[in-house]
Amino acid sequence: MSHPRDHDPADAPRSLLDLFARTVARHPLRRAVSDPDTVLTYQELDRRADVVAALLTARGIGPGDRVGLYTSRSADVFTAVLGVLKAGAAYVAVDDRYPDTRRDLMLTASGAAAVLTREDWAPRLTGLGTAVVPLPAVYGTAPAPAARPAPDDAASVLFTSGSTGTPKAIVLEHRNLVAFARNSALAPLTAEDRVGQISSLSFDLFHYEIWNTFAAGAEVVVLPPVPELLETGFRAGLTRLGITAMLVPTMVVNHVATEHPDAFAPLRVLQVAGDVILPAACRNILGSGFTGGLYNLYGPAESTTACTAHRITARDAEGDAIPIGRPLDGVTAHVFHDGRPAAPGETGELLIGGLQLARGYLDAPELTAERFVADPHGTGTGRVYRTGDLVRLREDGVLDYVGRADNQCKIRGFRVELGEVERLMRTLPGVRDAVVVAEGEGTDRMLTAFVAGDGPLEEAGVREAAEKELPFFMVPGSVLILPGIPANHHGKRDVAALLGLLAERRRARADEAPAALLTPTELYLTGLWAELLGRPGIGRTDHFFERGGNSLLAFRMKMRIARDLGAAISHRTVLDHPVLAELARAVDTAHAPAPQR
Repeated sequence: MSHPRDHDPADAPRSLLDLFARTVARHPLRRAVSDPDTVLTYQELDRRADVVAALLTARGIGPGDRVGLYTSRSADVFTAVLGVLKAGAAYVAVDDRYPDTRRDLMLTASGAAAVLTREDWAPRLTGLGTAVVPLPAVYGTAPAPAARPAPDDAASVLFTSGSTGTPKAIVLEHRNLVAFARNSALAPLTAEDRVGQISSLSFDLFHYEIWNTFAAGAEVVVLPPVPELLETGFRAGLTRLGITAMLVPTMVVNHVATEHPDAFAPLRVLQVAGDVILPAACRNILGSGFTGGLYNLYGPAESTTACTAHRITARDAEGDAIPIGRPLDGVTAHVFHDGRPAAPGETGELLIGGLQLARGYLDAPELTAERFVADPHGTGTGRVYRTGDLVRLREDGVLDYVGRADNQCKIRGFRVELGEVERLMRTLPGVRDAVVVAEGEGTDRMLTAFVAGDGPLEEAGVREAAEKELPFFMVPGSVLILPGIPANHHGKRDVAALLGLLAERRRARADEAPAALLTPTELYLTGLWAELLGRPGIGRTDHFFERGGNSLLAFRMKMRIARDLGAAISHRTVLDHPVLAELARAVDTAHAPAPQR
């Protein structure tokens, strides 16, 4: 299954810099990027990037080097990315929400020769032993750098969870990102579009927001964080900023479309990626004034953000699952079952090849050879990436996603290897051993950690320590402290026994306070939490985030409380009162009539 077409290969840019330079030449005075404080035209962005490149080359940074980017989401990010590439290096973008240990691991494991950061953040990086280069407060001018990257030069290093307990560093080349940015099988952008930037800088969706936008000569608009957008009105925010196109993490779409089906109505193009999109979310969007194109994108980061796409129809939304579609132009997709091509309707592993296929994993030749394979079944597929995803090819050539074939799962749209979380949990103070399991389905899937300690441990303390060390999507929603991890008769960790203990604990919690002893608001909240979290047996002492809640579910809770109880509480109130009984009191206070004077 192959789609080899692309733009005229003879006319294809050799690198991301070539792609960007063509847009600067076509649209020098068009807006390229904006945030609440800054607006830059393509010409201004180009000149600022030259200044950053000069700072790096003065430090000896050049072709073959990697440079970390550690700054907040802003126009500066785009200046920094281009500056790194103009110096001939590859960029390693680090989400500023990550704990210091994760940040330092990414910068160290990538072999970053330097780190670009905000001037006031430079002291945070002094212990790394890597050159720290503050971004300029005022940009002057600098001559255009001489670097001319080749198509197969590294452009970006992107981290994803690793089964060995160490995150994998994926090396994407210029030609990979150019092929994706110009892929004609994606919904086309125009120079009139304003593309909302909402994803984590460490997430592969960021590549769409920057390179597909720049390829079209459109404008990237850095949006506020999702919780802030939700608090002020998602649809109103998109309308006010004139946003016309977005690639949104699936988790965000699934949650927002449940409470505000018309939130995305202002968009001409809405694409979702990162996890399994719910048919109900698609029905809500398509039935609430959205007249643009709604697309489901699929693809591991090793295939450069997305390798298949499907335009979602009302008929699709009435089914039990949304297809992942057909391969993008220049992408090959092969489905194999037991070493042979799978027949239509038969489940098999998806193997991806073509122009967008990454170089491999940084400094991990054995892992690269295991996952990036030359013609693995002797059927002429060429070099392919073994996704580990199970799919079915329909008679009409469309792919349906079935699930994973290994111990990997998606949490809040991020790929997570349970082994990596377990390894990191074992590094926490006092923790001797840990087993981590994934519970739930789809967007609201969460991690539960079973932890054995060298001495007394408290669940809240372990979770607090995990929040300081792990990225937010790897922090277990629930922690159970045990004297030891049970083993089965084969001497292996008995996961079934652990799940039985978890069920017993939840039954005990369900019995802790009979309904007759709960206040009316507490009784309402136990039902609401059980619905939102997909977990029965909620009690008045339960902690929303320890039971699997997140900021988006907290927003949905806020909206439901306002609708059902008429209590106008803020999103911050929900976040500050995570224990059910405490939140019930806050709701009662907000709902109480004003005292008479």
